[in-house]
Amino acid sequence: MEKNYNPKVVEERLYKNWLEEKYFHAEVDKSKEPYSIVIPPPNITGQLHMGHALNGTIQDILIRFKRMQGYNVLWLPGTDHASISTELKLVEQLAGEGKTKEEIGREEFLKRAWKWKEEYGGIIVEQFKKLGLSCDWDRERFTLDEGLSDAVTEVFIKLYEKGYIYRGERLVNWCPNCETTISDAEVEHKENSGTLWYMKYKIVGTDEYLTFATTRPETLLGDTAVAVNPDDERYKAYIGKSVMVPIVNREIKIIADEYVEKDFGTGVVKITPAHDPNDFEVGERHNLLKINIMNDDGTLNESAGKYQGLDRYDARKKIIEEFKSLGLFVKEEGINNSVGTHERCNHTIEPLIKLQWFVKMEEMSKPALEALKKEELNFVPERFGKIYSNWLENIKDWCISRQLWWGHRIPAYYCNSCEHVVISKTKPEKCEKCNEVNLTQDEDTLDTWFSSALWPFSTLGWPNETEDLKHFFPTNVLVTSYDIIFFWVVRMVFSSIEQTGQQPFKDVLIHGLLRDAEGRKMSKSLGNGINPLDIIEQYGTDSLRLTLITGNSAGNDQRFSLEKVEANRNFLNKIWNATRFMLMNFEEESIDDIEISLEELTMPDKWILSKLNTLTKEVTTNMENYELGIAVQKIYDFVWDEYCDWYIEIIKPRLYNKEDNTRNAALWTLKEVLVNSLKLLHPYMPFITEEIFTSVQSKEKTILFSKWQEYKDELNFKNEEDEIEDMKTAVKNIRNVRAEMNVVPSKKVNITVVSADKRTREIFEKSKSYFEILARASGVVIQEEKSGIDKDAVSVVIPNGVIYMPLTELIDMEKELLRLKKEKKKLEDEVERASKKLINKGFLDKAPEHLIKEEEDKKTKYEEMLRQVNVQLSSLENK
Repeated sequence: MEKNYNPKVVEERLYKNWLEEKYFHAEVDKSKEPYSIVIPPPNITGQLHMGHALNGTIQDILIRFKRMQGYNVLWLPGTDHASISTELKLVEQLAGEGKTKEEIGREEFLKRAWKWKEEYGGIIVEQFKKLGLSCDWDRERFTLDEGLSDAVTEVFIKLYEKGYIYRGERLVNWCPNCETTISDAEVEHKENSGTLWYMKYKIVGTDEYLTFATTRPETLLGDTAVAVNPDDERYKAYIGKSVMVPIVNREIKIIADEYVEKDFGTGVVKITPAHDPNDFEVGERHNLLKINIMNDDGTLNESAGKYQGLDRYDARKKIIEEFKSLGLFVKEEGINNSVGTHERCNHTIEPLIKLQWFVKMEEMSKPALEALKKEELNFVPERFGKIYSNWLENIKDWCISRQLWWGHRIPAYYCNSCEHVVISKTKPEKCEKCNEVNLTQDEDTLDTWFSSALWPFSTLGWPNETEDLKHFFPTNVLVTSYDIIFFWVVRMVFSSIEQTGQQPFKDVLIHGLLRDAEGRKMSKSLGNGINPLDIIEQYGTDSLRLTLITGNSAGNDQRFSLEKVEANRNFLNKIWNATRFMLMNFEEESIDDIEISLEELTMPDKWILSKLNTLTKEVTTNMENYELGIAVQKIYDFVWDEYCDWYIEIIKPRLYNKEDNTRNAALWTLKEVLVNSLKLLHPYMPFITEEIFTSVQSKEKTILFSKWQEYKDELNFKNEEDEIEDMKTAVKNIRNVRAEMNVVPSKKVNITVVSADKRTREIFEKSKSYFEILARASGVVIQEEKSGIDKDAVSVVIPNGVIYMPLTELIDMEKELLRLKKEKKKLEDEVERASKKLINKGFLDKAPEHLIKEEEDKKTKYEEMLRQVNVQLSSLENK
């Protein structure tokens, strides 16, 4: 092995070998239990970010774990065509050439899209490989693949024939910039400093007015009612009367609806059913007219009267000015409100009434709800099941049409003669109603979520009854972030149940968001984003993966910092150096040839094997329960503390003594524990574990398929565990006392162990050789009674006994007294300085709160340090 671990060289070489050997490829093997995951397909426009890295790492841990357990594992990768994102990039590209997509036409545009996909669509896949992900890349799928496209058309037709898909006018999220409907998932609600304008309408036939407040004055041109709460005494007399909408001179009714909150604003709400989702619902209840005042590009249409053709924001300014001139403007005030923004282009969303294709959700949502209630579907953590069920219980019909060209085109054909609609996989030869041969296909494409909702089964060959589908479906777990439960998880569940009669997966493992070291969400605007590829370049993939998962708990956000990455790189170096130490001590012995019986093991050997045995059992349970962060922390602590820091130190005398008849037992145990620790670590740190595994044994070509460790009763050495733990406690207590007394680590002293307990004395007799080294003792005496102990000896309490060390051997009394007095004077000065500052009125009046708190903390710290020094001084002066 090289002196230093070089992740750059190792990772590239190993991953290339894994691919060449087809280690990740899966074939149906009915002799094994299947275990499958489908990757949440990233957008082909995407670049790897920390969310991808976390999500991919979690899945890879589960896949590698199950592969080692002997399952027939399939991890199916793929990418999403990302209709809006891809089309935006292409439109920008065309704009750079001075062209529009309309000018080049649909056919030429789609040619460009496919070309773009071939050139750039695979970038994120290659970046995923940098993470060491063990996907079956031979099975990589794309949502516009021929087979997946056939599945999409099949589902559309089936749902249409069942009456679940319909075309109608309803309120949708509309992006005036992209000029398409978008899903709720693509609406980002941003806090915004806005304005609330108070205006009034005159009540027809009176000199009275109703005052309302609005953040979008331009929409009043589409008002078709004014609503008040039916129990609001202020307005009961006005219910049923009318008000006049100026500018368009429309008379509208005053209606009563419980949607209006009496104590919010003026208690009067203008109702614009065509431009607000809540108003739309009110309009449905009261059968109100729906007037759309806006064009697709955000300008106002003919329903806006004299403001036709103006941009919505320009119209807003003019309407406010006109209300002022009419004496109908009351006031304005600043507010913070949430504004729906299209996350792809960052433009404000407009709720608009549009003729679109929808999926009826009432019936399909029922079995999806039942699946959770019957625990056929489990969320980890369980609390996210409430989000899932709440959304399904309040579900609305799903708008599935998009005004885009890149995507699955809606299989609807319109007769140019009688306008009859034919739904068909291929273009019909003629209209089934009037025999007209001239039919035109719908221009729109389907929502990307419509195709990705079929991902768990369409990727396995559905609607064909393939062997893959029969064997690997349903999949076992979906790993995803909590922010797309409603948009993707729900859709996969109801689509799968509707089309296959089965759940798409048993478990949904929800992970949180990665935040920066200060707990802030990573974003471009804050400039605090971290590129995982930069981390890999500097520290290696294993260090990144270990950082992503350490401290991770399902459903919770976590903080990411370079300090953590550096600490984990140190852990990799610790394992590497421990391995090199082991190999150097084998020397002439063949590393594969040493065999020993359990009877040849010494107490430390049994202790470390027993600890590993218990660890294996606990880690396996943790991983089965998706407690991946807990599991890896246990492995980390064991490898670093028990194996590297304790066991290796304990056995050094045996390793260095070629005549010791227990040396082979030490070598065998050293290797056995290392190899099986590597197996536990492999799902988390695939590269370094593979490199070391193939270096310390030659019986297996790769760790990927090495059998996962299992708990064995014969390796449960409880007595030896207790004995070594007692010895460790003694060493730790001695080290603590020496540290408190500032004894240099190299200084050795005589140690006397006094215990009336025979077992305790036997433990120290058996462990004397390594206890002496670990405790930095020049000699160890073990006795039953406290006789011959110097009265000034320093005592260390241990279970069932006391350890004594001569004070005069530990320290030079005169030097230590002098040092402590100097330290006391220094601390007294610090306490006095801090105290004066904290009673200084000028400081207290001008300093920020955090600086005052810092000074208070310093004073408290120095006072505690001074107290400890005084205790030590008092103790020495009384000797």
